[in-house]
Amino acid sequence: MLNYMWPILIICSFGYAIISGNIENVNNSIFESLEEVISLSMTLVGTMCLWCGLMEIVKNTSIMKKLIKLLRPILNWLFPESKNNKEAMENISINTISNILGLGNAATPAGIKAMESLQKENKNNKRLSNSMMMLIVLNTTSIELIPTTVIAIRSSLNAASPADIIIPIWFSTIIGTTVGVISTKILIKRGKNK
Repeated sequence: MLNYMWPILIICSFGYAIISGNIENVNNSIFESLEEVISLSMTLVGTMCLWCGLMEIVKNTSIMKKLIKLLRPILNWLFPESKNNKEAMENISINTISNILGLGNAATPAGIKAMESLQKENKNNKRLSNSMMMLIVLNTTSIELIPTTVIAIRSSLNAASPADIIIPIWFSTIIGTTVGVISTKILIKRGKNK
C-alpha cells in the first residue's frame, strides 16, 4: 500500500508546485534536505562505528561474560523454555546488553542469531514460540541507559543540550518494557491454560 501512496504523494506535490509556480522552492528544498541528510548520516555513522567497535572489544573480554552472568537469572525467568539453550541465551544476552547501551545496530545480529536458535527448538514452525515472542517484546521496548542514536541526532541538529532526554527515555523504556513483559507473560499463561 505504501509503495503506491508515496509515489502518488510525490507526483501530486510536484504537480501542485508546477501549477502554483513554486517549483524553484521545491528545488531549493531538495538540495537543502540533501545537505542535512548527508550531515546527519555522517554523524550517525561515526557514532555507530564508535559504539559498535566498543561492543566488539567488550565481546572479546571478560566483561561480557560477567554481564551475561549478571543477566542470567532475569533471562532464565523471561525465557524459561530456552534456559538450557546455551547458544540462544548467549545471543539473547548480547542482544539485551547492546540494547541497554543504546546500540540497536550492534544488537541486531545477535537478535537474529538468537531468533534462529529459538526457531530450531520451536516445535511448530508456523507459530512463534513463547521465547520468540518474549525476544520480540524485549527488542521492541528495550530499556536504554544510553540512547546514543537519539543523542547523536539531537547533536547533529544543534540541540542546546542533546543529552537532556536521557531521564525521560529511562522512564519511558522502563515502563514500556515492564508493561510489555507483564502482558506477554499473561498471554503466555492464558495460552497454556487453553
